[in-house]
Amino acid sequence: VKILSPPHVLLALGMTGIRFGTVIMIVSEMNRAQGEYRARLERLLFFSFIFLFGMTIGIAQEYTVRPFMHGARFYLVAALVAPIFMAAIAAATKHPWAVTITTALYTVMHLAFTWILPLFPAEPKLGPVYQKITHLIPTDFPMLFIVPAIVIDLMRHRIGGWNRWAQSAGLGAAFVVSFVAVQWPFADFLMSPASRNWIFATNNFPYFIPPRSPWVRNVFFPTDASAAAFWVHMGFAVIVAVVMTDLGFRWGEWMRRIRR
Repeated sequence: VKILSPPHVLLALGMTGIRFGTVIMIVSEMNRAQGEYRARLERLLFFSFIFLFGMTIGIAQEYTVRPFMHGARFYLVAALVAPIFMAAIAAATKHPWAVTITTALYTVMHLAFTWILPLFPAEPKLGPVYQKITHLIPTDFPMLFIVPAIVIDLMRHRIGGWNRWAQSAGLGAAFVVSFVAVQWPFADFLMSPASRNWIFATNNFPYFIPPRSPWVRNVFFPTDASAAAFWVHMGFAVIVAVVMTDLGFRWGEWMRRIRR
């Protein structure tokens, strides 16, 4: 099963378009609203935005599974998909905790899938079948984006007077540093026997994953040819995070100007 295949990408683009249209409808009304009505629309925007965020992360899931969490490619993909949404929601609403609220809602939604899906019986109908499946397989435990989200909101309170490129550089670098600081050791935990329970769900594997896969054997898969390559790629991840943060600010500022 390939997620990044032409049919899946086309489907994802269509689903993303619907979500994007919903967001635009909300902000176009929100930008003309005042008082409590605006506050309600802002909360609705936070909720709607998590589906754009989740769709983008979901389409990249082939590169964000546990075996890749000790490789630079994992953090490069994270830098490519998360900062743009964090910066966009911050710029679109000007709420002091917009990034934290949106990321927390995304995390709660992801946890709901992780904990509720296994309650329903299911079995594979498409081969080859490598894993014995008796229930719906949950999504992986959510990545700890909530930590860089809090860091970004705290930093925004202090560097709000900087120009946009300086803010993008500071927040993009802070995203990568804080995310690596929490996700790297958390990846070690996810590979350990202590995580193989209903809370973290690391003992659930899709039916098409071979038993000798690093995912099933709970070992990290090297994605960098050498230590030097790792650090070069991590440096590139910082650059990507800075660029995506700037694009997110531009997107959010554009949404703030929309009027219906």
